[in-house]
Amino acid sequence: MSIRLEKIAELIKEEISLIFLYKIQDPSLGMLTVTSVKVTPDLKSAKIYISIFEKENREEKIDKLNQIKGYIRSLLASKINHLRNIPDLDFYIDDTLDYVEKMENIFKKIHKDDN
Repeated sequence: MSIRLEKIAELIKEEISLIFLYKIQDPSLGMLTVTSVKVTPDLKSAKIYISIFEKENREEKIDKLNQIKGYIRSLLASKINHLRNIPDLDFYIDDTLDYVEKMENIFKKIHKDDN
C-alpha cells in the first residue's frame, strides 16, 4: 500500500473512532475499537476492522454497524473535507485477539503437559 493510502486509512481510522466515541451513543453496540482500515487504491471502498470487547452477539453488532454505515459515512464526510470522494464503508470483525488468546491457551496446555 502506498504512503498516501496508508495516511488516508489512518485518518479514516481516527475519525471513525471519534465518531464512535462522540456521535454514536448506542449502548447495544458495547465497547468498540477500530483496529485497522484498508482502503482500495481507487479510494472507492474501505474495510473497517472492529474489535468488540464482548464475545456474545458480535455478528449482530457488525450487522448493526453495516446498517448505519450511510450515517457514519456522512459524519465522516463532514470531518474529512480534503478528499474528493468518501469511500463506501464495510465493517468486519477483527478476531486477532481471539486468535492470540487461543494460541496462548494452546501454549499453556503444552507447557503444562511437559511438566
